[in-house]
Amino acid sequence: MARSRGRRWVLWLAGAAAAVVVLAVGGTFVYIHFISGPAPASLGLNSSSSPAAGSGSASPAGGGSSVAGTWKPTADSVVGYRVKEVLLGQHQTAVGRTSTITGRLTISGTRVTAGTFTVPMNTIKSDESQRDVQFNGRIMDTATYPTGTLTLTKPITIAPLPADGVIKKYTASGNLTLHGHTRAVTFPLSAERTTAGQIEISGSIPILFSNWDIPNPSFTGFVTTQNHGVLEFLLKLTRS
Repeated sequence: MARSRGRRWVLWLAGAAAAVVVLAVGGTFVYIHFISGPAPASLGLNSSSSPAAGSGSASPAGGGSSVAGTWKPTADSVVGYRVKEVLLGQHQTAVGRTSTITGRLTISGTRVTAGTFTVPMNTIKSDESQRDVQFNGRIMDTATYPTGTLTLTKPITIAPLPADGVIKKYTASGNLTLHGHTRAVTFPLSAERTTAGQIEISGSIPILFSNWDIPNPSFTGFVTTQNHGVLEFLLKLTRS
């Protein structure tokens, strides 16, 4: 009789443990897919007046007014990260963003001659406060490394200037400073001169965490991530 009771007790514990696992995974599934919802779309340009993005000399000859001068980001600009993660077996994309961006872009004639943009890292927020705590603490240590900065290191030729509303693609080179380390990066970007007189620039830079000595965001036994992510941006610039 005692042995039978012991067996029932073991079976009860096993069933309870299984139920906890099912509830945890099921609850996570419901949260990700029905409560939290899908991650925001990647940042990018979507011109209504351009049938296709141009590239190099293949872009339509532009004309229009000069874009020479100094340009600064507006409050509608966005910079952030995208990282794929697995939460209790459920796949999702973690996204954090900020519109607190300072800096300037300098254009002389038909060449971008300089550009620097800085973000206070602790202003980057996701849809999860606990993720933000990890981001500001053990991952990016924003108290010690408060800013991230991207500085162009080579001029970008933008001739011929495209017409308003036409997206044109370029390649940029710069130094990216994250977590106290500066690394050279080369990345594609898209730019558009809008009919409202602004310049909009979007792009993304792959980030291998180890290159900047950034700890892997994985949280043992709960959240696992890849060893890399993406820094993405959409800068809406106006003349300063």
